Amino acid sequence: MILSRVKPAVEQQLEKTKPVNHKITAKDFIEKRDYTGALTILKFDIEKSKQDVELELWLAYCYFHLGDYNNAMLIYKNHSKNSGIKHLFVNLACCYFYLGMYPEAEEVLGKSDISDVKIRLQFHLSHKQGDEKKLMEYHELLADVVEDQLSLAAIHYLRSHYQEAIDIYKKLMINNRHFLALNVYMALCYYKLDFYDVSQEILDVYMKKYPDSMILTNLKACNLYKLYDGKAAESELKNLIARRSSTFKFCEDLIKHNMVVFREGEGALQVLPALVDILPEARLNLVIYYLKQGENEEAYELIKDLEPAIPQEYILKAIVNVVVGQEKGDTKQIDNGQSLFNMVGSSSSECDTIPGRQCMASSLFLEGRYDEVSLYLSSIKSYFSNDDSFNFNFAQLL
Repeated sequence: MILSRVKPAVEQQLEKTKPVNHKITAKDFIEKRDYTGALTILKFDIEKSKQDVELELWLAYCYFHLGDYNNAMLIYKNHSKNSGIKHLFVNLACCYFYLGMYPEAEEVLGKSDISDVKIRLQFHLSHKQGDEKKLMEYHELLADVVEDQLSLAAIHYLRSHYQEAIDIYKKLMINNRHFLALNVYMALCYYKLDFYDVSQEILDVYMKKYPDSMILTNLKACNLYKLYDGKAAESELKNLIARRSSTFKFCEDLIKHNMVVFREGEGALQVLPALVDILPEARLNLVIYYLKQGENEEAYELIKDLEPAIPQEYILKAIVNVVVGQEKGDTKQIDNGQSLFNMVGSSSSECDTIPGRQCMASSLFLEGRYDEVSLYLSSIKSYFSNDDSFNFNFAQLL
């Protein structure tokens, strides 16, 4: 279990009671969540003691919390024949999970004893593997405890059920106001719902306590990008890169990806292709880059096998199908794009959003129902008063 980050009073008392000649141990660093410092001491102690299983397991623990899942996995795997080590297999399965090795994680979990962590991991594995039946089975096994509810909220988030996730976080906040990270989770959800100002307002609560948080700074940069421009967002990320804390590796790929977005695609071909199977957004942004460059066939190849799960994926796949269809004179492909636009525009969750109305307008336009297109565009015209592309498209209907 990760130690709580909210223990200032207790930690101060502990520090006062420590004798002057207290020897600094790895545990001292772990309590402060300084896993890099703990690693340094553990490696030194292991070198002296040789084959100390407990020290090696603590080493794996630190690697895991630093996001170095491969090294953590190697240590757990090395001790996998030692059946006396508690939670070894479930810890190994967690490493496999974060490495994207889902079949291996499932196989190892079969060797572990039943536990709350095992159930939660099986729940998430079912989602990753698209097994709806198992997902529901493990959902039924979740209890009304903080850890299980956080796990459920995470699945809601991953399935784009952001309001459901927010409802869980709000409920948990009632009795756990000291769980400040809940603010970050809610801020992420509000960001996904396009409430960027609300997201930033919630983030400010966490920022007062942990101003150097990498996740927080990255999300703040994303909010600034949506609310203002890429320069403001880039400046925020540059501050983060300059600090380059010991856990920078944890979200290095995400930062590289976002920097490309903030710079309007600069360096896209050097960064995004390697991240396509790591960050879902990387594929979408690479498709957008190809479209802007007029490389429509490359965009199509990248998105043709994608099964849309969220509105952005439906919209982008629709655009690519229509663009390529018009380029080739392929009416079937244009119809596919029109159908995707219609699915977003007519869905209960999107029909009253700006993107939803844009999609319905696009769908109706492709059907030649121009009077209805005008009605939809008129309903959102005030949001695009300074958008030349919108005004040009709207003028063509008049």
